[in-house]
Amino acid sequence: MRKFYLLLVVLLALTNSYSQEVYFLTGTNITKYNFTSQAEPMATPLQAGTGSFYEIGYDFSLNSDALSYSGAITLNDYNALAGTPANSYSWNTKYAGAQSSLNYVHKITKRFKLGVRAGLNLSKMIYGKQNLNGEILDLTDQKEFSGLYFSYFGGASANYKLNDSGYLSIGYGFGNGLNTANSTQEKVIFNNSQIQFGIHFNINK
Repeated sequence: MRKFYLLLVVLLALTNSYSQEVYFLTGTNITKYNFTSQAEPMATPLQAGTGSFYEIGYDFSLNSDALSYSGAITLNDYNALAGTPANSYSWNTKYAGAQSSLNYVHKITKRFKLGVRAGLNLSKMIYGKQNLNGEILDLTDQKEFSGLYFSYFGGASANYKLNDSGYLSIGYGFGNGLNTANSTQEKVIFNNSQIQFGIHFNINK
C-alpha cells in the first residue's frame, strides 16, 4: 500500500496537468456480505442487498488526455439480507469515505470514449442498523462493523461528450472491503458491485 501511494506522489511531482474536471457519480450498490466467525459459523444463508451510492470528485490528466488521476469523497449504502423460515436479518449501513484512482480512457469517436479505472477507498460507518425479526440493533457499536474499512475497486465506463463543457457516463464498478481495525473472531467483508451514472464538467477547456 505504501508503494502504491509513493508511486502516485512521484507521478504527481513529475507531471503537469493540463486537463481538469469535476464529476458526480450516483447509482446502485449491490452488496454481498461475507461473514466469518472462528467461534460459531453463521448458518443463515446470506443474500445480496441493494442501496445507493454517491461520489463527488476532481480529476486531472497526467500529461495525456488518456491517463488521469482523481480524488473523491464517497457515500455508500452497503445493505444485505439473510434469512431462514425461522429467522430473518437485514443490515442497512452508510459509509462515508475518501478515495483515489488512476483512470484511462480510449477515444472511439469524436464524442464517444471508453474508460477503465482502479483505486483505493478508505471509509467509516456513519449509520448502521440490524433488523432481526423486528428487533433493531445499532451496528455502530459492533466491533466487526465499526472502524475503518479499506477497499480496492475497479470499473469500466462508456462516456458520451455533450459539448466542450462536459459529458455523461454510464458504467459498472466492483470492489472488496475489509475492516482493518477489527481484531475480533468475527470478520465482515463486503463484495460490492455498482451500476454507475455520471455527469462530468471540464473546468479548464
